[in-house]
Amino acid sequence: MSPRARHRPCVPLRLRRRPERWERQRPTWRDARTAVIDGALKRALARPSGNWFVLGAARDIGPRKPFGRTVAGVEVVAWRDATGRLVAGPGACPHLGAPLAEGAVHCGTLRCRWHGLALDGAAFAGWEPFPAHDDGVLAWIRLDAAGGERSLPRPVLPPRPGPAGTLVAVHTAVGGCEPEDVVANRLDPWHGAWFHPYSFVDLKVVGAPTEAGTEGPDEFLVEVSFKVAGRAVVPVTARFTAPEPRTVVMHLVDGEGAGSVVETHATPLAPDDRGRPRTAVVEAVLARSDRPGFALARAAAPLVRPLMRAAAGRLWRDDLAYAERRWQLRHSGRRPG
Repeated sequence: MSPRARHRPCVPLRLRRRPERWERQRPTWRDARTAVIDGALKRALARPSGNWFVLGAARDIGPRKPFGRTVAGVEVVAWRDATGRLVAGPGACPHLGAPLAEGAVHCGTLRCRWHGLALDGAAFAGWEPFPAHDDGVLAWIRLDAAGGERSLPRPVLPPRPGPAGTLVAVHTAVGGCEPEDVVANRLDPWHGAWFHPYSFVDLKVVGAPTEAGTEGPDEFLVEVSFKVAGRAVVPVTARFTAPEPRTVVMHLVDGEGAGSVVETHATPLAPDDRGRPRTAVVEAVLARSDRPGFALARAAAPLVRPLMRAAAGRLWRDDLAYAERRWQLRHSGRRPG
């Protein structure tokens, strides 16, 4: 048990003694060894996904309007049937190829706006549904041809806090890179306080896998403080793991919000008009706290969720620049891996 766990303060905020200038931080480049990061990435990419891809936030797919996205080069449409069940399939109408995402849903039936062809989620006129899964936070689809792995009946999901008492927000951003570049970014915790000084200070990696990954847990353990305002910070301990090739999960294991989870999912999209890869980062924050005041935050969820998404968006504006740069270096042959 860490010192933080033994001495949990009554008030989560801590005042730092003095502000530390960015350039006076302890350099972390010697610790952030390429072999460690690449080794963790290689092991993550080797884990099975069962051909499941995150489509988007479950709450974004409602009963009246279809949801469209191109996943791994496959045009996909998704909607809710009359029972509220998630349905997904090819995004082109089997009649003349119209975009089904521009249609409308009535009583669980999707109608194409070109000629009115109706789909209720069952196979019809050559249109075959994709396996779909709603985990309560995210919507998933299984694309066996695109994934090329042995299929699994359900996505590989990490442990999560129960829905009762949990505040959930999902943010999506798109960058010009491949999923592995997003995963590599999240498997480099050493960049946090250098690249995101507006959010993180006093970052220390207290546990990391070996280069070969044959000894000890395949995880990164990080002590870090989240900046609130001025000298006020919230210290926590976080564990980073990669349960499947396109997902990295941060579990808060100590400090304020212990038990909270941040899931980062990287979904390949269609290439851009220049043939460069594009990846959607779908990040789900599942926040919890034992503090009595957290119930107020949950009650104000419609107001709090946009703030949570804005915070994630700011971080991912930077981190996608990191991931895009990594892809450019790999594509040019200037970086191994």
